[in-house]
Amino acid sequence: MSNYIDKIKSGATTAFIDSTNKSSAAYKPEFISNNHTNGVKVLTSIEDELRRCDSFTFSVAFITLGGITPMLQTFQELERKGIPGRILTTDYNNFTDPKALDKLAGFKNIELRMYQVQSGENIGFHTKGYIFKKDETYTFIIGSANMTDRALAVNKEWNTKLVSTEEGEMYKNITAEFNKLWSDTNHTKSYDEFIEEYRIRYETIKKQKKIALQNLVTDMTYNGGEKNGQVVSFEQYKLAPNSMQVGFINNLRALIERGETKALLVSATGTGKTYASAFGLRDAMGDNDGNVKSGFKNNAKKSNRILFIVHREQIAKQAMKSYKNVFGRNKTYGLLSGNSRDTDTDILFATMQMMSKEEVMTRFPKDCFKTIVIDEAHRTGAASYQKIMEYFEPEFWLGMTASPERTDDFDVFATFDHNIALEIRLQQAMEENLLCPFHYFGITDMEIDGVVIDEKTEMENFRFLVSDKRVDYITQQMNFYGYSGDRVKGLIFCSSRKEAETLSGIFNDRGYKTKALTGADSQEEREAAIELLTKDIQVDIDGTKHGEYLDYIFTVDIFNEGVDIPEVNQVVMLRPTESPIVFVQQLGRGLRKSDDKDFVVILDFIANYKNNFMIPIALSGDRTYNKDNIRRYVTEGEKVIPGISTIHFDEISKKKIYAAIDTANFSDIKLIRENYKNLKYKLGRIPNLMDFDRYGEMDLLRIFDNNSLGSYYKFLVKYEKDYKVRLSANEEKIVEFISKKLASGKRIHELEMLSRMLIYKDALVQGMKTLLKENYNKDCPDKVVKSVVNVLTNEFPSGSGKKTYEDCIFIEKSQDGDFEISKPLQKMIHNKEFYDIVKELLEFGRYRYDRDYSKTYKDTELVLYQKYTYEDACRLLNWEHNEVPLNIGGYKYDKATKTFPVFINYDKSDDIQDTIKYEDHFTSRSSLIAISKQSRTVESEDVQNFLHAKERGIDVELFVRKNKDDKISKEFYYLGRMTATGFTRPFIMPNTDKTAVEIEWKLETPVREDIYQYIVNG
Repeated sequence: MSNYIDKIKSGATTAFIDSTNKSSAAYKPEFISNNHTNGVKVLTSIEDELRRCDSFTFSVAFITLGGITPMLQTFQELERKGIPGRILTTDYNNFTDPKALDKLAGFKNIELRMYQVQSGENIGFHTKGYIFKKDETYTFIIGSANMTDRALAVNKEWNTKLVSTEEGEMYKNITAEFNKLWSDTNHTKSYDEFIEEYRIRYETIKKQKKIALQNLVTDMTYNGGEKNGQVVSFEQYKLAPNSMQVGFINNLRALIERGETKALLVSATGTGKTYASAFGLRDAMGDNDGNVKSGFKNNAKKSNRILFIVHREQIAKQAMKSYKNVFGRNKTYGLLSGNSRDTDTDILFATMQMMSKEEVMTRFPKDCFKTIVIDEAHRTGAASYQKIMEYFEPEFWLGMTASPERTDDFDVFATFDHNIALEIRLQQAMEENLLCPFHYFGITDMEIDGVVIDEKTEMENFRFLVSDKRVDYITQQMNFYGYSGDRVKGLIFCSSRKEAETLSGIFNDRGYKTKALTGADSQEEREAAIELLTKDIQVDIDGTKHGEYLDYIFTVDIFNEGVDIPEVNQVVMLRPTESPIVFVQQLGRGLRKSDDKDFVVILDFIANYKNNFMIPIALSGDRTYNKDNIRRYVTEGEKVIPGISTIHFDEISKKKIYAAIDTANFSDIKLIRENYKNLKYKLGRIPNLMDFDRYGEMDLLRIFDNNSLGSYYKFLVKYEKDYKVRLSANEEKIVEFISKKLASGKRIHELEMLSRMLIYKDALVQGMKTLLKENYNKDCPDKVVKSVVNVLTNEFPSGSGKKTYEDCIFIEKSQDGDFEISKPLQKMIHNKEFYDIVKELLEFGRYRYDRDYSKTYKDTELVLYQKYTYEDACRLLNWEHNEVPLNIGGYKYDKATKTFPVFINYDKSDDIQDTIKYEDHFTSRSSLIAISKQSRTVESEDVQNFLHAKERGIDVELFVRKNKDDKISKEFYYLGRMTATGFTRPFIMPNTDKTAVEIEWKLETPVREDIYQYIVNG
């Protein structure tokens, strides 16, 4: 330690004093709060410190199961490594959950104690501090955050992160206070000493609160809830539309008033579609007293009857309950199914199977119903639904679905005239707190006797899927990660009926109570099983359960959609993720809110499946299919996911998903066509460029990147039979050039010049300068003008790129010294179809610039944390030529512009040559060690330019990418400028006789936390 202290005193590592003192970034205090949009959460800050610490110490007033569940995987890893921890909490206010304490005490490496607040002392215990030791330094996170889910993820919490050595005053004061509390024999007890007494007290108080609430409900129901002599239920009394439902009500009203006769509600599972439809129709039809507010016309021909069509009787019963809560007792309700024929009612709930029968359907006049609601409307392509829709003639059709995208060719959107009353997907639903929070754990499936679970396992070695070893492993994980509530109420999704039935039998032999349900089971069997799964039973303090019940239902796919089981508190996925749609459907089974659960645990057993990349796509909702974005979500998704939900993958699962991402082809024409079809169906027409961004479909750059396409125009020519536009070969090449080189919007200059060119044929440079000043307050120096001109005259490319676009000459020198439109292009733009395509591309590029690239860094045309290729960097740094074909390597200096970009591949492949296997690495968010090219010394010209860049007027720009596995985009994050500190170390590269120089750099702007963690970790 003395060497470390000497290093501090020598100035090599300086602790923070004030803003005028040049200090190590690692020692500066850091403010930590919750803001998922910036990739910052208290939870992830704590987890980051846990992953790299040698020991940890927590002192927190309140601990809940929801607060520690996201950290279970991390605690498990620390236990495996033998990293010791001490946690001190309190019985203050009897808030801390004994189940959370049991879980923490179960880790062999954690010692747990409780500070007991004694009556009469009038002193509370309200500490919130987290201490981490790493080598000879201590990191403290101290502030307002307890170990509860909301405090660690969403609440407005203020915390400070501080760093100290053992000699620091902060370390001495905090640890002295903690040790005093930890060792206070009058107040502090070990887990074994306090837990039973505290558990009884906690459960007794919890039970009394529940009884008090029930009494309140009873009192309100029978004493304060009467209207017109009728009793209003407490549930109806307190019912109000959520934010999604309010938006739907208003949009539906507007559609009806506009004269539309159909509409579609697209809303994530669990957000309350059925209630939304009831609220919307009540608004359109009038209140319970018959007072029409707006919407439907007063048509004497039709009554106000409503038909609600579902595909299962159980769903019909659930929908009826919801409608009763909204419409109340002034309406009559009936069920038409295989077991019920109660049809003479105001609101009829019918199964599709029964209503589609000719003899049943024709009993009703065609205009019998004013409104018909179709649940799970993506099924309307089926013949039975079509039969119903062709027969009835209501005033309005309302469809509802969470997943309108289909794998077949049926256009759900066309069925409802492309009138989308509201669309709310999983991410937005989480942001608006419409769903139950979830804690997702991606857990690697196990190898059994050397056999890896993969696509072939079920066919060739089914016995491994249901072996004792695998069942042991699955149950261990289910018990470890747990659930919220008094007892588990779980769904387990399997790959096949055989697997579900076999596993259910094995679980039952081991003392669990489970049942397998598949498509072969009757409606009565399904309902009975769900009743046993969700029913309230007596659970003793020691966990003993009484009565008849189920712990788990094993199923294949019958619960993917439509079944409302809010009580589900654990979802286990034992099947591969074949599509984001199915994944979200199955995830959604646990996302409905329920009074008896605070969160749902999702356990996803990840094996060697080629489509594993679907998991982060489904969780993030990011359909851009950008490989680096998907990799980042696997590593950093927990930081950016809204609310208190969390996402964790174990290390082996990460590697399996990364492998799937690496081998996937996201510019594959099949994937492009599928996304295009989804968007076309939604719009009811051929989408324009902006539609892809507006509706969140695949990033158009995936089309531009496809080597067989290169432009949206070419895609439409090849795959859209309704597209009749045809261009000449030269026109097509111009469109391809703009699409691939300019439409991403990474620089506005070319886009503005070409936009002016479509209107004014000459004075293009001067016009561009004027537009840049007026629209963006940008000056355009000569070096930038020259760069733009080189790009638009094909002087910028070199090598094969120059030949590829040899006919893409947009401008030529005019007699006045400015530039004018080239003669070939002037002829082309007289073709209106070509003109319109180019104009749309330029508008799309300007939109992308405004959205992604307008907030440039200092005097550059680069944006921090955006991604750029080698070619992008050369162009935006105003180099005369594209140097990529000449091999930039790790860095290259351009004398004309005095720019010196450094390109770092952070993760090095094991198979690359030792002479280029540079060990570049960050030492903090604002400092970097980078290695020169081989055969360099401190006196080499490039090293000297690095060391003296500031005085020589050279700008050193840093570009970093995680790895080189993405063969398509080859993009680097731009991380700003950096300056050499002067520290160098010459050395011989390992396994070679080549010299190189290690250079220390200081970044002008510290790397944003989420980007930094993604690059340096995992």
